[in-house]
Amino acid sequence: MTSHAKHGSGGKPVGDVIISVRDLFVGFGDKLVMKGLDLDVYRGEVLGFVGGSGQGKSVLTRAILGLVPTRGGTIRIFGQQRDKLPAPERKALEQRWGVLFQNGALFSGLTVKQNIQMPMRETRDISPRLMDELAMLKIELVGLKPDAADKFPSELSGGMIKRAALARALALDPELVFLDEPTSGLDPIGAAEFDDLIATLQETLGLTVFMVTHDLDSLYSICDRIAALADGKVIAEGPLGTLLASDHPWLRAYFHGVRGGRLAAVIPE
Repeated sequence: MTSHAKHGSGGKPVGDVIISVRDLFVGFGDKLVMKGLDLDVYRGEVLGFVGGSGQGKSVLTRAILGLVPTRGGTIRIFGQQRDKLPAPERKALEQRWGVLFQNGALFSGLTVKQNIQMPMRETRDISPRLMDELAMLKIELVGLKPDAADKFPSELSGGMIKRAALARALALDPELVFLDEPTSGLDPIGAAEFDDLIATLQETLGLTVFMVTHDLDSLYSICDRIAALADGKVIAEGPLGTLLASDHPWLRAYFHGVRGGRLAAVIPE
């Protein structure tokens, strides 16, 4: 069952808005990183979020997650403003999403199974046996072999770390998943396999995916829409073809430069 976002005439998605960011300002010291940014993410889509180095892609992700303070604007997830909610409701809201951080961010002193079980221990009142069964299900879901369960992060390859971290992100069966540079550090074959995994899980589980990436192949192969960040705002959004047609200097350099030229060549006008 394909659950990608449906698009109406003009390429605009049709359906529920899962993340709504309006007039967002985020800064550190006297430097503003977000300057009135607006963005929507729709149910069932894979949104690729791109931008130049240092433009604040990961900062936006962390602002949406409530990990960095904002200076103005609103962020609604599933229609709710987390910072306006009482603590129990905020905790319940946060359990509806999972996060894969750029370098996996696994706890080095815990096995893969224990890492996956960490969110369960913090939020669920279930038996150790059931936690073991659920962790093994997640391990299988992301394409790891059962013997990975008892390995420590230091014993894993880069690709296995990504898969283990994704299994942890899926531990509470979220509706929404944040992926921060999920294919960084992987070779082209490993990156393509991980893209395929994300696409399969998105369709199988009906996930909404917010993916920060600089990987052109990921944008081409699995993203329904792309939003581009520059100068503290979203400068363009839409299907890949829309961004390829943009005259913005950064987008021209990104999509039509040496690395992007081969991608642009295979996209129909």
